[in-house]
Amino acid sequence: MRGHYTGVCAFVCSRVVSKEQTMDLAKIRRWGVPVGITAVLGALALTGFTARDPQTTNSGRREATYTAAKRDFVRSIRLSGTVEAVESITVAAPRIAGPNSASLVITRLVKAGTTVQPGDLLVEFDRQVQLTNALDRRAELNDLEHQIRKREAEEGAARARDDSEIKQAESAVTRAELEMAKNEMLPKIQAEKNKQGLEQAQARLEQLRKTFDLKRKAAQADVRILEIRRDKALNAMKMAETNASRMEVRSQIGGLAVVRSMWKSSGQAEIIEGEEVRAGVPVVDIVNPARMRLRVRVNQADITELRLGQRMRIGLDAYPDLAFGGQVTQISPLAVTSTLSPKLRYFMMLADIDTAHAKLMPDLTASLDVELSRVPAAIVVPRDAIRAEGSRHTVRVRHGNGFQEREVTVGAVSAHEAVVTSGLEDGAVVERNLLKQASR
Repeated sequence: MRGHYTGVCAFVCSRVVSKEQTMDLAKIRRWGVPVGITAVLGALALTGFTARDPQTTNSGRREATYTAAKRDFVRSIRLSGTVEAVESITVAAPRIAGPNSASLVITRLVKAGTTVQPGDLLVEFDRQVQLTNALDRRAELNDLEHQIRKREAEEGAARARDDSEIKQAESAVTRAELEMAKNEMLPKIQAEKNKQGLEQAQARLEQLRKTFDLKRKAAQADVRILEIRRDKALNAMKMAETNASRMEVRSQIGGLAVVRSMWKSSGQAEIIEGEEVRAGVPVVDIVNPARMRLRVRVNQADITELRLGQRMRIGLDAYPDLAFGGQVTQISPLAVTSTLSPKLRYFMMLADIDTAHAKLMPDLTASLDVELSRVPAAIVVPRDAIRAEGSRHTVRVRHGNGFQEREVTVGAVSAHEAVVTSGLEDGAVVERNLLKQASR
């Protein structure tokens, strides 16, 4: 390299001397130093352009190496999912039957992020309408009960009067029968009158019995109508009391309170006290952070690789420095049609997360690498370091200042790495084909 620099400097200096022959001595003294510096800089620049890049070979291909290492080879698949709680409940505005049930006003609401225990108050709605309705139904129920008792008393008195008339009619029939027993000793006209009197008494008795029987049925129908109205009022009162009790919602499990959001005039915002919500609108979620899982959508092309119990590494998109372990716990047996195309299908998969963490919250997006297979203590190299010619596989191993081609046997292969079962030792430096890697 020093000889190269010397030759360039001699060439530049000779050109400068030839020009100096046309200049006077004063000009040479004034311009000699700058011209010399320019010559040196030009030589260095020329050397920089002509010198060979130490990372570039004669063919212009950039060199890259990899040190083969003995480690566990893991073939995995990358998926994405959403964090959710294994144990959670959603508290929504209760659906109230009856008038004025379209919307409810929140009077008390648990603060977001509060840790609650079973039985703690989560949300309370205004119950004035339900309490008023319950009192009205109770008053109606009491009035109907009084009406039923009054009607039963009247029916009892009427029954007693009717029974008295029946007894009188029966006595009249008995007297007429006694008079009939004297007919053999009485004139024929008197005997005929006694016969007609008996028939009249019997007819009256039969008429009274039929009439009073109809009166009893009518009275029973009246009482039954009042009882039906009473039962209806009782059910309405119980429903109103139940609605009033449903205005206060308490937690069934222990966990973390997550207040929901809803659309307002200013956009999507968190629900607060004093706001009016429709029946059925979710207000707050209670999640148990001790047990979390992932809900993953799996493409139909990848579902055949997944099995129950497979291990995985989970990373949160919001917290790249955190990593968790997990395993596949459930895979849906039926596919769902994709919204992008009716020809595409996807499956739902659930995966439990091994450990709990304060930042592991629902609705966080996560990436997971599912372990499909593992080869322990194997020599692993990048796939771009292996050259395939038919069934023959070779690698270029560093030998002295260059590389030597060596035939190897390839085992398990992933998208980026391969296992070398024979022909390569631990710690060997192999050459990578960056052009092949770029084409991938």
